[in-house]
Amino acid sequence: MRHSFLILLAFFCVSFFLSEAHSAENAKQGTPLEIAADESLEWNRNEKYFKARKNVIAIQGQTALRAELLTALYAESGDKNVDIHTIEAEGNVRIDSGESRAYGDKATYDVKKGYAVLRGKNLKLESPDQTVTAQERMEYWVHKGELQAIGRAKAVREGDTLVADKIIAIFKEDSKGQRVLKSLEALGNVIITTPDEVLTGARAVYAADTNLAELSGDVKITRGPNVLEGDKAEVDLNTNISRMFGSQTNGGRVRGVFYPGSENLKPDGAQQ
Repeated sequence: MRHSFLILLAFFCVSFFLSEAHSAENAKQGTPLEIAADESLEWNRNEKYFKARKNVIAIQGQTALRAELLTALYAESGDKNVDIHTIEAEGNVRIDSGESRAYGDKATYDVKKGYAVLRGKNLKLESPDQTVTAQERMEYWVHKGELQAIGRAKAVREGDTLVADKIIAIFKEDSKGQRVLKSLEALGNVIITTPDEVLTGARAVYAADTNLAELSGDVKITRGPNVLEGDKAEVDLNTNISRMFGSQTNGGRVRGVFYPGSENLKPDGAQQ
C-alpha cells in the first residue's frame, strides 16, 4: 500500500497562507504594500479605508493578490501611522505566493485575529505537485497554525486522492522555527484512493511525530476484488504494517474476502 495520501496536505499552499497572513507584520516592519487598479483607488479618511476597483493587484514581498475589488480597513495610531486591520477582496480573486496559487470569489483576512478565509464556487489551491478544492471555504488561523478545507474537500497529489467533508491540518514550529505538519485529520465520508487501493471510513487521522495513521467508522479497504472490513484500521508507516479491528457491537469481529492470484490487480480489477 502506498501511504502518501496521509501527508498529501502537509504543505498544500501553506506558503501562500503564511505569506498572506504575515503581510501585515511585514507592513509594520517597513515592507511596502503596492496597490494598482485600472479604474480607481479611493482613500476615505473619514471611514478609514482604502478601496481599489477593476483589475486590482496588490503586491507585498513575495505575495500578490488580484481581484476586481479590494478593500483595506485601517485604524490610525497616535503617531498617525496607518494600521490595516482587515483586508477584503472580491471578484476573480487570485493569490500568488512563490509557486503556490489560490483561487476564489472572495477572500478576507483579519489581521488582529490572524484569520484568513477564502470562499467561492471554484475554490482551489494549487502548488507544483498537488491541488486542493472545496465547495464551501478554506480557512487558516495563523496563531494556531490550523488550516481547514471545508465542504467535500478534495486533495490530489501524485496519483493519490483524499476526499472528505472536512480536512484539517495542524502545524507546529520545529527547532529551526519553520512550521511543519503536526497532524492531519479528515472528517465525514472519507474516501482515499491510491493506484493500489481504495479506503473508506468516517474519519482518518495522521500523527506526524509517530508516523501512525488511523481510520475509523465502517472502514473498508478494497484492492481489486479483495475486501477487508472493520470498525477501525491502524497503519504504521514506519513498518508498513496495517491492522484491522472490529467494533464492540459485533463482538470485535472483522471480515475479509481474498481471491488467490489477485495480488497484481488494481482497485478497479484491471491487471497492473
